[in-house]
Amino acid sequence: MFSEYEVQVGILIRLNGMISSAELEKLLPKLEQDRIEKTISVNDSKKFGEAICSFANDLSNKKLPGYLIIGANDDGTKAGMKITEQNLQTLLNFRTDGRIVPPPSMTVEKYIYPDGELAVVEVQPHFLPPVRFNGQVCIRAGIRRGYANEADERILIEKRTTFARSFDVLPCKGSSLDDISLELFKLRYLPSAIHPDVLAENGRELKSQLASLKFFDLKEDCPTYAGILMFGTNPRFFIPGASVQYVRFSGNDEASDFDFEHRFDGDLTTQLGQMEEFIKANIVKMVLPELGSQYVSQYPLRAVKELLFNAVIHKDYQSNAPIKFYEFSDRIEISNAGGLYGKASPENFPNENDYRNPAISEAVKNLGYVNGFNVGVKAAIADLRKNGSPDPEFITDQPTSFLVKIFKRG
Repeated sequence: MFSEYEVQVGILIRLNGMISSAELEKLLPKLEQDRIEKTISVNDSKKFGEAICSFANDLSNKKLPGYLIIGANDDGTKAGMKITEQNLQTLLNFRTDGRIVPPPSMTVEKYIYPDGELAVVEVQPHFLPPVRFNGQVCIRAGIRRGYANEADERILIEKRTTFARSFDVLPCKGSSLDDISLELFKLRYLPSAIHPDVLAENGRELKSQLASLKFFDLKEDCPTYAGILMFGTNPRFFIPGASVQYVRFSGNDEASDFDFEHRFDGDLTTQLGQMEEFIKANIVKMVLPELGSQYVSQYPLRAVKELLFNAVIHKDYQSNAPIKFYEFSDRIEISNAGGLYGKASPENFPNENDYRNPAISEAVKNLGYVNGFNVGVKAAIADLRKNGSPDPEFITDQPTSFLVKIFKRG
């Protein structure tokens, strides 16, 4: 049997993801506080982030969306506010700017009433908790919103194990703690992913720390594939396709002779940094345009880096094929196993995105190799245009592969 509250909130779940103005007004004063937060502030980003994060974690496991409502008093009455487009954009930014990891599934809408306007953020429970805001796990239990303790995080980890559906968070059976570099995890990754205050008081055992960050499966007592990929001492032993193969050809096709070849393998925490330095030293060559006075790149650094790291993040690691990073006389081609995933399709790419490897995406963001979620391809296109380079060409209609061509600046 459903409680009265669950019946009420169940009404809110629609095919279009949001409620109608009439339903919101009717139910606003009745909703219980563990699924709703009301505020009259329009610029308290810390409060907004904590609320969105806590709803995404869904500690009470009601499997229903939570609602952050801006412009309403605690008793449900409206505060007579005006909601601007900038206010809505501020809220939308939480979905992509990397302050909340993994990125939340959320929708933002504006509602206009005679006695005031409301901005409503609907947040879906995340299938890959714990979710963190600025390195801290925010939760809501009853009327309390705060930070998770070890017991709370264990509950969230168990939820994730039950509903995990992505390859990277599955247990890498046959592996053990000896197969990952604990020094790399503790000294390089933890400071980038966890708030300093949490680290300072962290007395949790190592396996719990790894599990909280999706790198260890407590039930199977072994690292996840994400743990092996990010910190493994020999990832290819367990994941044969975990490498990037660079080849520089002298001509414009693979039948041409090649004069240099290199394979990037090993843990991604180290290899991504090495790839970036390699691009700087070997790919980004400055040229002086005939009619200009400033040097430009044949290939802009950020564009090549973003598109290569995009392949690393979205690769289907169940394939034994490496990522191909091929440089020809007139272009670069980057291809990875695994076509567009989930909500992404040839019709909506790159405006719509989904994550084949959400734990890997989160880790790469925490390490600072990418700046946000669902922005890398758009940023690459913008940098190519700024450089005066042709737009990249994406081959997105193949179910088992993804290819991007980056053309040399003429």
